[in-house]
Amino acid sequence: MTTYKYLILLSFFLCAAHLQAQEKLTLDECYRLARQNYPTIQKMGLINQTSQLTLENASKGYLPQVSFSGQATYQSQTISFPAALSNIPGASLPTISKDQYKIQGEIDQQIIDGGATHEQNELTKANAGLQQQNLEVSLYALKDRVNNIFFSALLADAQIKQNELNKGNLQTQAQKTQSAYKNGTAFQSNVNELQAEVMNTDMATTKYTANLSAYLRMLSLLIGKEVTSSSQLQMPEAAINTGDINRPELKAYDLQKSVYDAQQKQLQSDYMPKLSAFFQGAYGQPTLNIIDNEAGSWYVTGFRLNWALGSLYTLGNRKKILALNRESVDADKTTFLLNTKIDLAQQDEQVKMYVSLIRQDEQTIALRESVTKSSAAQLENGVITTHEYIQQLNAENLAKQNLILHHIQLLQAQYNQLYKSGN
Repeated sequence: MTTYKYLILLSFFLCAAHLQAQEKLTLDECYRLARQNYPTIQKMGLINQTSQLTLENASKGYLPQVSFSGQATYQSQTISFPAALSNIPGASLPTISKDQYKIQGEIDQQIIDGGATHEQNELTKANAGLQQQNLEVSLYALKDRVNNIFFSALLADAQIKQNELNKGNLQTQAQKTQSAYKNGTAFQSNVNELQAEVMNTDMATTKYTANLSAYLRMLSLLIGKEVTSSSQLQMPEAAINTGDINRPELKAYDLQKSVYDAQQKQLQSDYMPKLSAFFQGAYGQPTLNIIDNEAGSWYVTGFRLNWALGSLYTLGNRKKILALNRESVDADKTTFLLNTKIDLAQQDEQVKMYVSLIRQDEQTIALRESVTKSSAAQLENGVITTHEYIQQLNAENLAKQNLILHHIQLLQAQYNQLYKSGN
């Protein structure tokens, strides 16, 4: 069998079941299902809800603030109007009670808050965006796990099919040797040796099948969908990396800096003047007209200005801290890009290596097929022993297994490039 025919046969075995299946699982579909099934995805909705509630709470700062208070007191002394006016003839003023009480309600309406509410909203949005992006980074790592399991399953499946082809060749030769033994031109030991080698292929199939079953089970758990047969997996096409780096970590670094920017803008609102309008209503004894010394109601209304400048003492240092934090993020981003470029360079060399190995495998298979074909004829003519034929057949099978391995490894290296680059 020529190398070209072998590759066609290999592709047929890998894809025939796919064409008949009602549903195919592509690598991209596994990415989507794994992301959808992973418990961490639930945090995305929680982050959105928390952010929305925080923004709603901040916006309610513009609503009138209502408060109530009350007190009852006893004073050891009060203003004594009769004593103070005793030298005025005919003056008669009440004595203010030493026991006093009042119940008070106040409505305060914020008019100018120095931008505090707006900046707090911007900081809340920036923090929510950063949390969501950090979650995206965590979910993106799932692609690497999917790649490892998906391609391992494809490899085990291909190894099973190639092993069955090798078993078929051995069984054919065993049948020929059995006929030769009946005709007296071969020994029983020749038949036994071939049958023992057939059993070896059965044991190899058992190992490959166990590996495939384990990978399919892991994939099922990861994507939340039962995968019972390798025929459900579709061989991906060769992937080409553009060379650009679009990892979600890069956006996370930028969003972290936006949080620091929002915090710096918030510093300004700390020392801006704040103005509000208020209305106080109360009932108690005495009233604002304390001379009456009677219980009654009263109200006070007006504006309240508050301008606290204490934050200016630490403003410069807090700005420097935020600037240093931004520089730290830039350093982390530069380090990440460098490490990613190193990983991509390594993956690029891996791809080149597997391309070269596949070419060598193809040449080796062509030579091994020729040797095995010649060995089969020599075995039938008694020129070589059964053991020598098995050695040649196993060498051909090993070369084909290497081609399968390197072909899958090339695809995995290409998709690892896409993962590392974020494409």
